[in-house]
Amino acid sequence: MKLTGIVAEYNPFHNGHEYHIKKSIEQTNCDGIVAVMSGNFVQRGLPAIVDKWTRAEMALLNGVDLVIELPVIYSVSSAEFFSFGAVSLLNSIGVIENICFGCETEDSEALFQIARIFNDEPQEYKVLLTNYLALGNSFPKARTMAMEKYYKTHCDKHDITSIISLPNNILAIEYYKSLIKLNSRITASPIKRLGSNYNDKRLNSKFASATAIREFFKDNKNIEDVRNYIPLNSFNILSYLNNKNYSLLTGDEMLDFIKYRFYSGDKTLNKLPDASEGLDNRIYKFIDKSSSLNSLIEMVKTKRYTYSRISRLLCQYFLLFDRFNYSELRSMQCPYARILGFNNNGREIIREMKKNSSIPIITKIPNKINDTLRADIFATKAYSLLNNHVVSNADYLNSPVIIKN
Repeated sequence: MKLTGIVAEYNPFHNGHEYHIKKSIEQTNCDGIVAVMSGNFVQRGLPAIVDKWTRAEMALLNGVDLVIELPVIYSVSSAEFFSFGAVSLLNSIGVIENICFGCETEDSEALFQIARIFNDEPQEYKVLLTNYLALGNSFPKARTMAMEKYYKTHCDKHDITSIISLPNNILAIEYYKSLIKLNSRITASPIKRLGSNYNDKRLNSKFASATAIREFFKDNKNIEDVRNYIPLNSFNILSYLNNKNYSLLTGDEMLDFIKYRFYSGDKTLNKLPDASEGLDNRIYKFIDKSSSLNSLIEMVKTKRYTYSRISRLLCQYFLLFDRFNYSELRSMQCPYARILGFNNNGREIIREMKKNSSIPIITKIPNKINDTLRADIFATKAYSLLNNHVVSNADYLNSPVIIKN
């Protein structure tokens, strides 16, 4: 079988995701799609709007054949570790020929060249990065500035600002970088993104962003207003859940639990690698003054501390990452492939994986649990505090979603 991998969050599944899957099949002429999907917490440092099994079902109803969970250790990490975890998983299962990802540019050569520089870290580039960090810039900003200057000197393109400043391009570069780092045989196949930008909060086109759809749910209860932006089967699932008073999460639900850890004297943010440079103390300074998660992040945010970094750090604190060796775990290749769902074709893919995979394939929680899986199980327990339709031991009770087609 010729198989293509996709890395996604489907938070929630929308028209752009459906387009991406169809385009991936067309572009790679594959026999099946394997999606590595974030579980109950996503890369922005937020709980997923609906649980991982529901989102896996949406994916399977819209062209994906097999959904594998990206462990939370990677999913609530920066683009570098998010991508590394996902690509290492796809690489280890031994059946993937291509990886397709969306990006804002069609210049795949530039994406690859930038990824190569980030991976190799030439001395001149490292000096530039150190200098820009010393000026008080955030790491993403300093890295962008260092790359712009280095690239202009050593490569053909005169301006790459637009390439390395857009969110999907940044992820695309990290996918390339992970493939290089792993010396993987998987071929990258980028796809030009259509419609709204990743961070666009407006429902202004058929291909509205997941951000815009989630923002809508923060302030609106009339789910009919998003019908045009979501495939019908996914819309029907969301509508059914909404009618059952299922909690469509926004992230603010975490704040009281974060405050409780702080009030109980659990000042352990400094144990997390992203809390360096005094960020932990800045969070402690403002945590008691905040009325929402967003207001806390906005108060803490500075030129050096980005919104996304703070959001992820707070989520890691909520998920007790400080009780794991998080820095080491996120740097390791993904140690297992946990199946969230599959269809008939996906069943055949699993058979192929069992012949070729270098990591265990999990359909139910084993007796022996490593720290990466232990963090996932705890993440579901934490998610159940926010969403009363998910039970704390769901990882033990729920079987993979099976779609018969």
